[in-house]
Amino acid sequence: MSESYKKAGVDLNSGYEVVKRIKSSVLKTKCLGVIGNIGGFGGLFDLSCLNYQEPVLVSGTDGVGTKLLIATMMDKHDTIGIDLVAMCVNDVITLGAKPLFFLDYIALESTIPEKVERIVEGISKGCIEAGCALIGGETAEMPGMYHNNHYDLAGFTVGIVEKSKIVNKDNTLPGDVLIGLKSCGFHANGFSLIRKIIKEHKLVLDKYIDNLHMTLGEALLIPTKIYVKSVLAVLQEVQVTSMVHITGGGFDENIMRGVKKGLGVEIKKNAYEVPYLFSMFEQIGNITNRELYNVFNMGIGFVLIVRPEDVSKTLTILKNNNEEAYIIGKVTSNEGINII
Repeated sequence: MSESYKKAGVDLNSGYEVVKRIKSSVLKTKCLGVIGNIGGFGGLFDLSCLNYQEPVLVSGTDGVGTKLLIATMMDKHDTIGIDLVAMCVNDVITLGAKPLFFLDYIALESTIPEKVERIVEGISKGCIEAGCALIGGETAEMPGMYHNNHYDLAGFTVGIVEKSKIVNKDNTLPGDVLIGLKSCGFHANGFSLIRKIIKEHKLVLDKYIDNLHMTLGEALLIPTKIYVKSVLAVLQEVQVTSMVHITGGGFDENIMRGVKKGLGVEIKKNAYEVPYLFSMFEQIGNITNRELYNVFNMGIGFVLIVRPEDVSKTLTILKNNNEEAYIIGKVTSNEGINII
């Protein structure tokens, strides 16, 4: 144990304590293909035990943005790790890839073992829900870089898909139907605007909101929904033409990323009920309804684009996998997004 390093702000013993605390959470995610345990300089995964003819690896990395500041303000850190996993695995599944493994990066001012343990417990829960293994990570103690108990998270995942089954947006055609999967709130996007509204209007995070049936802070920290298992179930039976994860940039940016160049989409706003949380911030922040669709997911966290003849089957599979899904629009020959 280095006393000089401790005086500089880095406690090595706290780091060792973290490894002990998170070991059980990591082991819960172990699955076929994982080799070895945590503690090495790299994570090992054996692809040869998986039955793929032409395997293609799909990688994704992301963070949870300034939603972390809400977690810090609430001093609640047990769900933010689920957000981290979701932001990564929901991306790779859009190409049809099953997530295999996940790695995390936690950077903080000083290592508080209990806090890191809570964060990793959330990451572990997210990995279990996504069916992937947590095979490594890094906890970086960085005094002088972070202050006031602030920290940052980043995640990285690798998935696998048969080359012949890669979901390609170039297969989209006019008339294809957009099926939206319900979100569970803002997920992990738009929080810079949310925090601005909270600050300007002096909203109290621990105030109970009747229409939300919980406090505002609790509603904001509901973790991002992980769609992996339900989407994989659809892919087993339906030839999906494209998929979209609604993240930063809302409907405008993300849905257009899921259709072939030269095509557009028509979205029907009345196809489903937008959750109260969105209209609440619309009213308090005096944001135009159209702008909301340009920033937030508006209650739809993921979109499947399928042929008209596959709509009924897709909806049935999603329902059987406990997903609330709605027909929210269609692909058109008019380039751009039209929200009506």
